Amino acid sequence: MRVTRYILPVAFLVGGTLSLVAAAARAEDKKGAKSLEGTYTLVSGEEDGKAVPEERIKGGIVRFTADKITGTDKDKKEFFAANYTLDTTKTPWAIAMKSTAPKAGDAPGLVKKDGDTLTIVYALPGGEAPKEFKAGPKQHLFVLKAAKTEK
Repeated sequence: MRVTRYILPVAFLVGGTLSLVAAAARAEDKKGAKSLEGTYTLVSGEEDGKAVPEERIKGGIVRFTADKITGTDKDKKEFFAANYTLDTTKTPWAIAMKSTAPKAGDAPGLVKKDGDTLTIVYALPGGEAPKEFKAGPKQHLFVLKAAKTEK
């Protein structure tokens, strides 16, 4: 009986602390997503470890909202769309994307932002989640630059 008297309050204290930590992590993830929000131009890219040709990069736009990413080519045709979540407790940040176009599938990856440059690397469905900012087999990497805002 004496042990139960101490275990129950400790269990509640630990459970409450874990809930607060989880809530803080979710708030930090939202804050991280907020820092990604905006419109970016494609600067360079790699697919399966090979450079994406300049003509496919030029004029490409990627937009991040709080929970979605869309990419359009120079003709404004959508080439990528996904919902995403961030894990900002990891360094670099982990991004979990669920693509909706052109094909649905999970795309785990990494993302980092340095000033107005954003770098993202992710696995295609069936590919291994990247561990570094380099595109391996069934992986894509893109370097994006924040678009200048119009006045």
